[in-house]
Amino acid sequence: MKPLSFLLLNLCLSFSILGHKQEVYLVEECVRNNYTENSCNKVFCQPWQKCVYGSCLCKIPYQCPKNGTSVCATNKITFRNYCQLKSYECQHKTVRFLSRGNCNPQDSFVISLDPRTATTEGLLQVEVNHSGKIFVCGNDLSINEANVACRHLGFPEGADGKESIEPDGHSHSLECLKATCRGTETSLAECALTRLNQFNGKLAKVICHGNHRECSSREFHCVNEKCINSNKVCNGINDCGDLSDELCCKACKEESFRCNSDVCIPNKYLCNNEMDCLTGEDENPQLCNKAANEPGREGIGHAEESMDKERKKIKTLLPQLHCGVVIPIRTRKKRMLGGYAAAQNEYPWHVAIFNQLGSLLCSGVYIGGCWVLTAAQCINLHNIQDYKIWTMMLNSLMFNLDMETFRLNRVIIHEYYNSQTNENDIALVEMKTRSPGSSCPTSNVVPICIPWSQYMFKSGQQCKVSGYDGLRNPFVLNWGYADLMRNCSEIYKERYLTGMECAGTPDGLVDVCTGVLGGPLVCYDANNVGYLWGIVSWGENCDRKGHPAVYTKVAHYFDWIARHTGVSVISRYNV
Repeated sequence: MKPLSFLLLNLCLSFSILGHKQEVYLVEECVRNNYTENSCNKVFCQPWQKCVYGSCLCKIPYQCPKNGTSVCATNKITFRNYCQLKSYECQHKTVRFLSRGNCNPQDSFVISLDPRTATTEGLLQVEVNHSGKIFVCGNDLSINEANVACRHLGFPEGADGKESIEPDGHSHSLECLKATCRGTETSLAECALTRLNQFNGKLAKVICHGNHRECSSREFHCVNEKCINSNKVCNGINDCGDLSDELCCKACKEESFRCNSDVCIPNKYLCNNEMDCLTGEDENPQLCNKAANEPGREGIGHAEESMDKERKKIKTLLPQLHCGVVIPIRTRKKRMLGGYAAAQNEYPWHVAIFNQLGSLLCSGVYIGGCWVLTAAQCINLHNIQDYKIWTMMLNSLMFNLDMETFRLNRVIIHEYYNSQTNENDIALVEMKTRSPGSSCPTSNVVPICIPWSQYMFKSGQQCKVSGYDGLRNPFVLNWGYADLMRNCSEIYKERYLTGMECAGTPDGLVDVCTGVLGGPLVCYDANNVGYLWGIVSWGENCDRKGHPAVYTKVAHYFDWIARHTGVSVISRYNV
């Protein structure tokens, strides 16, 4: 018999190995932010929610689309559509989905645990419209269904686990009810339910999360206080029930896909005509064309029988801002001073800022409405009447029909802008319309999209910077590639502050020396939609290798921008 010290040593080693596995997969700095399924920095909000300061909050029912199929709630009130019911539930927590269509007084949906003496676990039973109780099938039961069932039973954190149990003498039914859920539902009635006759398999047992306890070293501590085995993190499965085990992943395990934002999603979510990754790489046409030729691919299953299809339909009815999209340019590109000459309509969001003497001061970026975003150092609040905005300018001496000029109506400089350190170097410029009710601009200017999450793009991503070549006369709009870089705090030390981003090229040949201050650093998602990731702010040793330009990181200021312009002006999606 081995001594106790040997057994304890082995036990400690095994815990250490499990803890190491967790560290291999998780980004600890991200984990400390306590992200969940309601963190819109990481995931899309549900159609009945809106993104406010990084959290998905409840909408008011009238903010939902009016179209859709009527549904009945457990309080026997008929709602115009599923979104309105879920919005009401989101606010009041007193009702749930009951059935499709208008309410019928006889309709009911009741779930319970057998035996009745159990408080947190037991075989799952369902009774629909007083037709008698029927057990839920255990074959193919996942933690998704277990979490939904436990939430339905009044355990908001979901399930600690699930089991498939052989029927005994007290459960000799020849049929069972197969449930298929996405995992975000609050009622089992929202899931796809299929009655299987002459059943000879196993039954579903769920263990709902009851009292909180301290997690061991071999467990992951979910944000909702649940404890799960460390081996279950980053596998694309929502074991925590609040998704916190899948939102901060350096890598994903088999049967799951890693989004650029460090989120793991199930492989079955790929190419299902719904973006689950913030920048759409799960619906990348190249990926989906390849996947279409692979045999055996399946979707969520029975989605046409669940409310998940209705949820997807509602998402298509939500307003979506048209931004960041241009017609592909096929002209030959002329190389210029580390970059390329911009073609007509290639950067329709890029604007020029001139002073009263006709001198080019800065660049700016059109973001929608009458609003332009630029660097705070570009504008002097005491003489805004001296500035003019030029849109669609490719060459300062060559007029084109799309070019327009606008005077300034007002300027909003970030209240914590520091001219000494360039911290919070960001400003909003509102252009003045030519007449009441007219739009600005009126030509082919396209707004750039504003990123709402700092996780949409990361170091290594190749983006584009554009600006006017200040070494030439006339000024010509120029562009080049720039890579987001991770080591800027090492290069610039204490001068590199929160809210800054840096980008450049390994050889330093593409830089932002002159004529581009306040101009855009644009990153593109998997569908080639452009997002304003940075505004040119400062740099040193221009054109020298190892000294990338520093930008104001626009995602860091999404809420500040939205507060002044209105969310509807800059929100590409329902955020």
